[in-house]
Amino acid sequence: MRLVPSRRWLAGLAVLALVGVAGFWWPSAGTVLLLLDLGWVALLLADGLAAPTPRALSVTREAPAAFSLGRTFPLRYRWGHRGRRRLHLLVRERLPEPLGGADTPRRRLLVPAGLTVEERLEVRPIRRGIAAGGPIDVRILGPLGLGWRQGRIELPWTATVYPNLLATSLRALPLQALRRREAGLRNVRRPGEGRLFEGLREWVPGDDTRIIDWKATARRGKPIARQYEDERRQQVLLVIDAGRLLTAEVDGVPRLESVIAAALHLAHAAVEHDDNIGLLVFADTIQRYLPPARGRRALRGVLEGLAATEGRLAESDYPAAFRYLAARSRKRALTVLFTDVIDRTASDALVAQAATLRPRHLPLAVTLRDPALEAVAVARPKDSGEAFQRAAAEELLGAREAALADMRSRGVMVLDVLPAAASAAVVERYHQLKRRGVL
Repeated sequence: MRLVPSRRWLAGLAVLALVGVAGFWWPSAGTVLLLLDLGWVALLLADGLAAPTPRALSVTREAPAAFSLGRTFPLRYRWGHRGRRRLHLLVRERLPEPLGGADTPRRRLLVPAGLTVEERLEVRPIRRGIAAGGPIDVRILGPLGLGWRQGRIELPWTATVYPNLLATSLRALPLQALRRREAGLRNVRRPGEGRLFEGLREWVPGDDTRIIDWKATARRGKPIARQYEDERRQQVLLVIDAGRLLTAEVDGVPRLESVIAAALHLAHAAVEHDDNIGLLVFADTIQRYLPPARGRRALRGVLEGLAATEGRLAESDYPAAFRYLAARSRKRALTVLFTDVIDRTASDALVAQAATLRPRHLPLAVTLRDPALEAVAVARPKDSGEAFQRAAAEELLGAREAALADMRSRGVMVLDVLPAAASAAVVERYHQLKRRGVL
């Protein structure tokens, strides 16, 4: 608790300073000025102590259950007190770091006696994440308006900021399916037209001619059709490498943020197709694991996991992560590994461990290209220094491509894309795999 002079008190102090100027003509002016200053300070102390403490205030906060990047959200406060006079308040709050931290404006409030004042504060998240906040510094003006009594109100809360959710559902659907949905059309699966082969039967008029098995027809001398089981719900597991490889920035944005956005769009697409969705985030340790589940509840869990994901400047422990995954995920799944490679030597552990997913799972490695490095590799050098830089860039890209080729040779599908195109590319590959029925 401390006292802070107001502008009115400082203005009065400036007026008293004029008495000191009179000392050139009035010898006793110094003594008079000292007495006046002491009296003025005493008034400041009396007025500040006459103001109620912040504990006399009642304040509540209503915040959304979660925030997301790219949108503005309201925070609602209710202020009140039981005093006999209205209070002038000066409020400054430290919000959770994803919402701006200490970079919040100073707010002025007027709270009448016996009434409740509602306040609305618009906040726009600056980054995703989960963080705590709550301290509210309050100054209450004294009855004479000479001093503020300052204190702190603890109102703890935790804010969760999700990645950007704008247009997520639109990007999660292919363009043709989106147009069909806008027109009110829905896909209807007829019995026996799944992706899993069940057996053969005699073809009858009215069946689709595309299901005729021509080899069996030639052997038996009559039309024979392939019979399929209904398509079952499939597993999609998002595996995010949050180690140092994805902490580098591209155009001022960490590569991990592009991975988070792509994983979010893929999760939304999987839920739209009624597939089970799970999540594993790791670096040098396991940060989070969610077993595959279905529906909006599973999507909410993935959202919270992605919001809490943080990159670490540490070497990822691939053997431990894949052992952890093998022990907990035994059903066949499309395992989408978001990571990056450098060369065959540096990425040997990653390549070897990714290959262990076969044949139980269908592994897809999503790696992010470096546009700055590619630009150096194709730029025309102006001097010997730039020539060496281009040669080094070409060598790095060649070694990286060799590591990706090694991964493909071991049965791992690879999707190597620019960070800005990762979301659309991952969702499109998912739809291709669904159409081909390889899951």
